[in-house]
Amino acid sequence: MELSASVSIRHTESGLEYINVDSPLCSGKVFLQGAQLSEFTPKGKHSLIWVSADEDYQEGKAIRGGIPICWPWFGVHEKVDWPIHGVARKLLWRAEDVHEHSDHILVRLSLPMRSVDKTYWPYESRLEVEFRFSEQLEVRLTNTNLGKEPFTLSQALHTYFPTSAIEQTRVDGLQGATYIEFGEGPFTQHDVVTFERETDMVYTQAKAVQTIHTPEGVIEVARENSTSCVLWNPWIEKSQRLSNFRDDEYHSMLCLEAANVMEDKARVEPGQSHTLATRIRWL
Repeated sequence: MELSASVSIRHTESGLEYINVDSPLCSGKVFLQGAQLSEFTPKGKHSLIWVSADEDYQEGKAIRGGIPICWPWFGVHEKVDWPIHGVARKLLWRAEDVHEHSDHILVRLSLPMRSVDKTYWPYESRLEVEFRFSEQLEVRLTNTNLGKEPFTLSQALHTYFPTSAIEQTRVDGLQGATYIEFGEGPFTQHDVVTFERETDMVYTQAKAVQTIHTPEGVIEVARENSTSCVLWNPWIEKSQRLSNFRDDEYHSMLCLEAANVMEDKARVEPGQSHTLATRIRWL
């Protein structure tokens, strides 16, 4: 892979390799493990991505924060001994391309399918993710069916966003969507969402754009090829049970995840592709 002037390969103290972006428009980091983005900061603005202060970047462990890629299923599988959120976020991806343009940088990675246990994913397919860095961030996760039979999967771009005060944060744009929470529902979202307790809402029939209102400003979150999304904050008790997560860090983060879940699962026909995309920016 040929790098550009604004892109370099670096390593954490623990030895994990990542692609570092430092351009006039923004800075960012994408780890080869999990193809997990851990930083995106437009120049002159606050970061748009949250990572736990206790994250230690260890091999074989998903980073607590950033944008983990949940694939080929989201959440707990019906087979309870299968790994939560699938397998892609802990595997080593391959860096394919970097292209620097005057107004953006493209970084593309692929998941070598030989590293995916066929017990979990027996299909012939290709999985790629593309990061477009500019004054905003766009992430595109593409599944291509290389076999002779269709397949169906659930997936999510599990984005962690920062806030200085979750109690003063609200999410607008989910009104009219349907959600389930803690196995109950479906319910209809009528109001702007605020945070006063543990939140774990899985939405369907959601509009393509939401806004997160934080004390630092307003974040716009848009999706493509997705009518489902997930809103999460662990609050007090669950924070104490999470790994690589400080007890009080629920106060400084939330997740709003572009997804294909429940009735919005992605079905990919032979020879066809499906791309789940999210775009985030400060308004």
